[in-house]
Order: sequence, then C-alpha cells, then structure tokens
Amino acid sequence: MRTARRMLCAGLLAVGTLILAACPGRVAINKIKIDPGRFVGRDVTIAGRVTNSFGAMGSGVFEVDDGTGSMWVFSDHYGIPGSDARLAVTGRIEEGFTFGGRHFVVVLRETERRH
Repeated sequence: MRTARRMLCAGLLAVGTLILAACPGRVAINKIKIDPGRFVGRDVTIAGRVTNSFGAMGSGVFEVDDGTGSMWVFSDHYGIPGSDARLAVTGRIEEGFTFGGRHFVVVLRETERRH
C-alpha cells in the first residue's frame, strides 16, 4: 500500500512539473526591451497596467506598463482593454509590426489574457 501511495505521489509531482514547465513564465518588460531578439517567437507573459490603447472592431493595440518599462500588445481576439486596467497577457514577441499606420519595433501578439 505504501509503495502504491509513493508511486501516485511521484506521478502527480511529475505531471505537475510538466504542466508548470509548459506555461510561459512572466518576464519583466525591461528584459524584453534590452534583448528582444532573445524573445522573438517565444511565448512570454507580461503583467501590468494599461496606459494607452487604440483600435476598432475588436482588434487593436494597447500599451502595458509593468513598472520596469512599457510594451505594446496587439490583440485581434480579446478586445481592447480600457486605460488603467490591470491584466496579464501571454503571447509571442514580434519585431517590426505595423498597425493603424503606426510602426512598432517590438510588440507582443496576444494569445491569452488574464484579468
């Protein structure tokens, strides 16, 4: 009975580790800005306060400030949050992005949002 319990605990620990390893870790915006090439094409999560936004028909860009810096986020599935909203956003880092006639050097293309 003890062996079965130990094996169950070990199995649950292994599954939990795999699940956590698959989740993108939260990254400070200043780390992304310092070396964006390191993050391009990778899923990352940033969190902070929305300071600016524009768009129409459910897609657009909004700026998130986490206290270390700010970054523009492109959203085409989750809508545009209002100013001062606090949220966490997961997505892929892209370089050289254009939206609404504006060019963004580095942007996070949103794939998931948590409020």
